[in-house]
Amino acid sequence: MELFPSIPYEGWSDTIPTLQRYAQLVGKVRLAASVRRNHWWNVPFHLTGRGITTRPMGLAPTFAVDFDFLAHTLTATATDGRTSSFALPGNSVATFHAHLTETLRAVGVDLDISRARPFDLPDADRPFAEDTEHATYDPDAVTRYWQVLSQVNLVLEEFAARFSGKTSPVHHFWHTFDIAVTRFADTPVDQPPSTDPVTREAYSREVVSSGFWFGDPDYPAPAFYSYTAPEPEGLADHPLPEGATWLPRKDSHLAVLPYEAARTAPGPRQAVLDFFEAAYRAGATLAGWDVDALACANGTTDPVVALG
Repeated sequence: MELFPSIPYEGWSDTIPTLQRYAQLVGKVRLAASVRRNHWWNVPFHLTGRGITTRPMGLAPTFAVDFDFLAHTLTATATDGRTSSFALPGNSVATFHAHLTETLRAVGVDLDISRARPFDLPDADRPFAEDTEHATYDPDAVTRYWQVLSQVNLVLEEFAARFSGKTSPVHHFWHTFDIAVTRFADTPVDQPPSTDPVTREAYSREVVSSGFWFGDPDYPAPAFYSYTAPEPEGLADHPLPEGATWLPRKDSHLAVLPYEAARTAPGPRQAVLDFFEAAYRAGATLAGWDVDALACANGTTDPVVALG
């Protein structure tokens, strides 16, 4: 399979809202059944060889929920051997909610998700159980989404290996439907009391985040991105590699490398790594991080191995 296959936003713009709401509903299960981690690291999905997973959670029983984007099924599995699944195509968000509830009960999981609602989406006031509007599921597009996600995951893992400080896992957020890895400084961020609790925890320390998203109505194209939070003054004045730009986004800037620019570059993988590195160095340097001390050559902190 080619590196970074084409996945234009307009080709599956009707499927994305449905799939994201499926993911958000399962994400709410993960949020309710997992042990809380700093910066919400317990909540996102991780990739498997066939799709994405919640990872094991809960105690009575311990269970996991997995999306299979090759067979296009959702499966709940408990560690006592019980398992239950259903097909993804043909479901509105409301029928997906009903099937998920039945599937969880079949493996002994009794969680009340009856009033669960989308997070930070236009229909945030409507429970998933009442959403018959979003019902488009294109299996070919969903498989392509997962294949692209898998390739980007490996690039982000390679980029993550170059940093020896505190870093998140590479994980897939159901909030904004992106995949990212975030580097942290030890510097606390003094946020105003009006800041919502989700944001307060996510950005309680200085961060430089690098990732990829599939596009949205405001930016209808897939792209790699990076941002620094809080954003240091002058960040958008720093140069980026060819094809990348600083995109004004609310009160800050997003470094953006369009997916098409990366996939058509002479060396697509290196183009993405160079973009992430340039955006990280711009933000971290302006924020006063010790960039050289935090570097991790060849994925190791052992200077003998690194030099070898």
